Amino acid sequence: MHTRRSFLKTSSIYSAGILAAPGLSSFVKPDRDLKALGLQLYTVREAMAKDPTGTLAKVAQIGYNSLEGATYTGTEKFYGMDPQTFAGVLKNNGLIMRSCHYRYGEDTGGAPALTNGIFNGTILHDWDKTVADAHALGIKYMVCAWLSEKERVGLDHYKKMAADFNVAGEKCKSAGIQFCYHNHDFEFDPKYGATLPYQVLLENTDPKLVKFELDLFWATKAGHDPVTIFQNHPGRFPLWHLKDVAKTAPYDTAAVGTGSIDFKKIFMSAKTAGLQYWFVEQDRTPGSPFDAITESISYIKANLV
Repeated sequence: MHTRRSFLKTSSIYSAGILAAPGLSSFVKPDRDLKALGLQLYTVREAMAKDPTGTLAKVAQIGYNSLEGATYTGTEKFYGMDPQTFAGVLKNNGLIMRSCHYRYGEDTGGAPALTNGIFNGTILHDWDKTVADAHALGIKYMVCAWLSEKERVGLDHYKKMAADFNVAGEKCKSAGIQFCYHNHDFEFDPKYGATLPYQVLLENTDPKLVKFELDLFWATKAGHDPVTIFQNHPGRFPLWHLKDVAKTAPYDTAAVGTGSIDFKKIFMSAKTAGLQYWFVEQDRTPGSPFDAITESISYIKANLV
């Protein structure tokens, strides 16, 4: 088991090796097809809430062709639409939704729940229907997106969630879907001692049933090198979130290529990670989110794919 101390030690050793190794400082494109240009729709959430059809048309016009959804939990709809209707809207715009985010479901986290307090469309509640709807839309990855503060209650509870993820992953597998977990920074919080919550999730889930969507921004903000994480757990990261860390305080999310993350170095480890799809996501934008996602895709197309 990797302790926090060994996790950090390995990170520092690997970083030193990168600096010393000849030729590794130059970027080598991965020998795989990365034609899917992905966007997490949370970035344009306000526009999607007002006009999903028009927003998707605009996203496609900017150049994205691959999507990750940010709604379903609670409403059990894809942006207010059933799978068949939403699939038609995607097809009309030349878009494919490859992945979608969902909640664990133990706590609503401020979102509306049903009158009996159950948060449907989650891993814990109505997961069978949730998987069936994802399958109907052609989704290939179902991702636990976030844990509320009430769901982050110690390492034993993370072990329980890991067991629940294994069950959810088995149901996904039966539908031809891969289950994943998406991180923020709290999974790397050292307050529990030598073992990090993220390690608990990695080490207590079946590698075939549960894989991970590494958010490069949050992992970096928490002080961890994505490359080292990939090396410690090869093949478990088929999905990435691409967003940069702004160079000035408060070091918030920024358009890809404008901040301090070395994406070229990270993309050198795409094969080690097991990367299949990446999605641009910017939680907060200083101006129009459409300007931000245009800036991100321009950098990505010129430098990474």
